[in-house]
Amino acid sequence: MEILSAILPLHLLALAALVTLIAGTVKGAVGFAMPMIMISGLAAFMPVELALAALIVPTLISNGIQALRQGPEAAVQSIKRFRVFLMVGFIFLVASAQLVVRLPQEVLFLAIGLPIVIFVGIQIIGWSPHVAEAHRAKTEVWVGAIAGSIGGLSGVWGPPTVAYLTAIETPKGEQIRVQGVVYGLGAVALFGAHLNSGVLRLATMPLSLAMVPPALVGLWLGFQVHDRMDQRLFRKATLIVLFVAGLNLVRRALFN
Repeated sequence: MEILSAILPLHLLALAALVTLIAGTVKGAVGFAMPMIMISGLAAFMPVELALAALIVPTLISNGIQALRQGPEAAVQSIKRFRVFLMVGFIFLVASAQLVVRLPQEVLFLAIGLPIVIFVGIQIIGWSPHVAEAHRAKTEVWVGAIAGSIGGLSGVWGPPTVAYLTAIETPKGEQIRVQGVVYGLGAVALFGAHLNSGVLRLATMPLSLAMVPPALVGLWLGFQVHDRMDQRLFRKATLIVLFVAGLNLVRRALFN
């Protein structure tokens, strides 16, 4: 506790745990949004670099659980099917992660907030893009590059990934599993990349580890919601919350 209190005051640690609990619950229910909620919520009361460090370990563990919920064999099949997306995303994630400690905080806020606002906005108004079979290979490369670049900078690669899976009409059950696999492998890459960038280090690792228990409790609660509740309504409420959070980050980037 003394180590953690040296990083953040006790009341902010409790607030960080609450944000993480909510993020885990949403992820368990809809399959994504944990990094978006954590970076948006945590960056409201701590430096964005510290917020990014805090989300790395809980994101890694929760994605592993989500990816394997339907068994290892199903996860392996998802890896094979989306191998191009994963390879391209990995390359761009590692490259962009090295820019985190070099970019101004305002640029990071904008890099995180703007994609959230755009993605959520098009989902709320009801537009869902469609990618024809003939264009999927090329689109997968571009989306992988975009997702990896954003992921390396902010720990958030959900929006382009979800948009792509929706555009190719991935069935609900498979989409949840694929998201877990994609985000899980991305989280492994993010973990290694930010060990190298210095974002995740001896001084910040205790905070990231401390966020694991609330993340897992939230994930379990979210799984219960996913199995019992109308997911479409819950996801719409989630998107509205994310939209507000994204707008707040854009505001901080432009007006602070």
